Amino acid sequence: MTGSLLRIENLRTYYGDALILDGVSLSVERGTCVAVLGRNGVGKTTLARSVIGFTPPRTGQVVLDGEPIQNLPAREIVKRGVAIVPQGRRVFASLNVEENLRIAARGSSSGEASWDLNRVYELFPRLKERRHQRAITLSGGEQQMLAIGRALMTCPKLLLLDEPTEGLAPIVIEIVIKALEELRRAGVALLLMEQRVEVALKLADVAIAMSSHGEITFNGKPEEFPHHAVGVMPLPT
Repeated sequence: MTGSLLRIENLRTYYGDALILDGVSLSVERGTCVAVLGRNGVGKTTLARSVIGFTPPRTGQVVLDGEPIQNLPAREIVKRGVAIVPQGRRVFASLNVEENLRIAARGSSSGEASWDLNRVYELFPRLKERRHQRAITLSGGEQQMLAIGRALMTCPKLLLLDEPTEGLAPIVIEIVIKALEELRRAGVALLLMEQRVEVALKLADVAIAMSSHGEITFNGKPEEFPHHAVGVMPLPT
């Protein structure tokens, strides 16, 4: 299935009187990954929050499957097939792995492929091994796997990922990269907010650079990405 799944047009998002996103426009095709790179503070998290409805834009449009969603509450946007893996993971610490996953479970209502416990455990076998452990006892990498798995339990067609490799060891980053590659092959579209250029460009079909003024300064092929344009982090060694 091809065609534009998400289209963002001339988005302006504020926190109070502070303009964070200034005229951002981009699109995400079905089953592709669009990577947004830039330093901390350029608006990557705000972009994700604008799409999911946590911080609605003041002007501009967010169009999903041809329908504007920027004025909908977040719960309705999730029902329409958008999920977010927030920066910092934010799992339910007192619940075990399986409880964290079950609490997000939602059958697909849009013709998209369904995700259930078995499918998440196939993607992240380590979660199955730890399914009865409380989330607070997991390593940072395992918590990130759990955060991704929990988002998948909503059966998304678009997955927003805010700094998914932050604070992870190289071996865990590779696990996350392989999982995201598998999701893309399965038809899940990815809007990836990242600082690590190697991660982003390895996954991306389209690469985007954001400036400190909340503007897009590059939107094009990963192999043409201007590394000097943003302060991005290398893959740890």
